[in-house]
Amino acid sequence: MAKLGVITDGISRDLEQALAVINETGLACAELQYVWDGEVGDLSDAQLDRAQRLVTAHRVEVSCISRHIFGGLALGELETDSPAYLEELAALRRCIDMADALDCRLARIMSFRKEMILFGGQGAEQWVVSRGAWDKLKAMLLPALEIAAERGVRLVVETGNNAMINSAWLARKLNDELSSEQLKTLWDPANSLYCAESPFPAGYEALRGVLGHIHIKDVLVDMPRARVDCVPLGSGQMAPFLEQMAAALAADGYAGSVSLESVYRPPGGSFADGFRASIDKFKAVFG
Repeated sequence: MAKLGVITDGISRDLEQALAVINETGLACAELQYVWDGEVGDLSDAQLDRAQRLVTAHRVEVSCISRHIFGGLALGELETDSPAYLEELAALRRCIDMADALDCRLARIMSFRKEMILFGGQGAEQWVVSRGAWDKLKAMLLPALEIAAERGVRLVVETGNNAMINSAWLARKLNDELSSEQLKTLWDPANSLYCAESPFPAGYEALRGVLGHIHIKDVLVDMPRARVDCVPLGSGQMAPFLEQMAAALAADGYAGSVSLESVYRPPGGSFADGFRASIDKFKAVFG
């Protein structure tokens, strides 16, 4: 059975306040991304010690340490000895230190900045394909996977809007070609709506066997106008798929975590208000 949680900064960056709301709403897991005044991996020793004590006191499991490792970096500007790349590996090591301290074995990575067309033929490979980008992506992820193997953690690469891996199909292809025990997919099906991928059955079927973690939110996507609006869960373009996804996860015995990504903010309200507008639907569907 899936374990339900939330990305805590969608409630508050004050970890104590966020954990109290998690307890109040009966969730089991906290996914940490931004905490107090920093991103995970940048907490001081005193802050990390406080986070440990708060997690223990609230009896919450930390499901994933979710820094935006590699997010936004252009592959064409990087090599494995580039300072910006090495800084990301150092940040990953700090995130793993935090994962160790909080008894968590999952850390998120991103997949660099999106190159729009990765594959093609019959002339397209000459004119519109970003030649070599796919192979370079795989090569640049290998050092991170080596670090994960040394430290005994698993990395989950997110299907991100502005990332090389923006669909479940591409995530599966990456998992198959790298064939690493240290790599799974963090599936955010709402993000993949922006590349016109249907969450179910297409997205879900693509990820069978490589699904490591899930983000759930709801959005309205308008690709021609390059616009996304966040809405309460069940009121947007994810609505037709939620029940089918939850049923398939249960039937397949998925035992990982599903995090509500609370990024909806109602007019005149707060992200905490947006969380409360979605939490009942989230629990009813995936609980």
